[in-house]
Amino acid sequence: MSLHTDASPGLQAVPAEAESVPDGAQAHFEQLLAEDSRIEPRDWMPEAYRKTLVRQISQHAHSEIIGMQPEANWITRAPSLKRKSILMAKVQDEAGHGLYLYSAAETLGTPREKMTEDLIAGKARYSSIFNYPTLSWADMGAIGWLVDGAAICNQVPLCRASYGPYGRAMVRVCKEESFHQRQGFEILLELANGTGAQRGMAQDAINRWYAPSLMMFGPPDDDSPNSKQSMAWNIKRFSNDELRSRFVGMIVEQVKVLGLTLPDDSIRFNEDKQQWEHGPLDWNEFKEVLAGRGPCNAQRLARRREAHEDGAWVREAAAAYAAKQAAAQKTEVA
Repeated sequence: MSLHTDASPGLQAVPAEAESVPDGAQAHFEQLLAEDSRIEPRDWMPEAYRKTLVRQISQHAHSEIIGMQPEANWITRAPSLKRKSILMAKVQDEAGHGLYLYSAAETLGTPREKMTEDLIAGKARYSSIFNYPTLSWADMGAIGWLVDGAAICNQVPLCRASYGPYGRAMVRVCKEESFHQRQGFEILLELANGTGAQRGMAQDAINRWYAPSLMMFGPPDDDSPNSKQSMAWNIKRFSNDELRSRFVGMIVEQVKVLGLTLPDDSIRFNEDKQQWEHGPLDWNEFKEVLAGRGPCNAQRLARRREAHEDGAWVREAAAAYAAKQAAAQKTEVA
């Protein structure tokens, strides 16, 4: 079976079940990692490496697609035409990110249809952050500043991921996420300099999104079974706790510009460890949300299933057109 991908036109992915281990393949794989070089789709790779990538990249793609929902909910309620157009562009960007990432995952031999089926069946995970409700316009600012800011901290190192298609996809994703983060910060800044009610709305949004944003990086390193192996394979470059510390150091300075506060009195810089530390997080809440029992889990998946079903005619039309084009091409060749 071969797969055509949007990220790399004409690229043929080798399905995992058809692979064997050629002589010297393992040594070559390990040499590429040691040299900090890239693994490409046609290269031999251990099955565990392939499965880890499919899991991580597909979860990332699902997060981009599901993440469109809480923001799209505010497009019609944005306070101005300018805000509507900016938010529409951002939601469109998230859709594009999902497509880049699904394409990267397809190069590993997993069809996009299979990934989509796993998502709408509730078998696949996506970022816990998107299972929280957006209660006010200020949430669009908090999501941009905190959620997209956390995403940037996590994703910039992924531009150097050992798997080529993933790393290359992340370059464009990170550029666009950087714009999203600035847009969110600007929303909060305007609210913070507005009326007392607007300032209160901005502070409330920060209070609600702060802890979930920190938990976006995943569980503590001691409770993260996949992190060490991903780092050994050069997929990840930093541990969950290292990334979380970097993020805290970033926002603790930026919130001063807003003239607002973070809902965490325990934030401090540990001189001995040379890293930022934060207060305790509710990891039981994190696990509950991941298990599908968060505030909006059922709603998010229900809407994704509905959208998938409503779009069936588009997929059928596209398939019929592709078949027609292929038949015409075949006739011309003959």
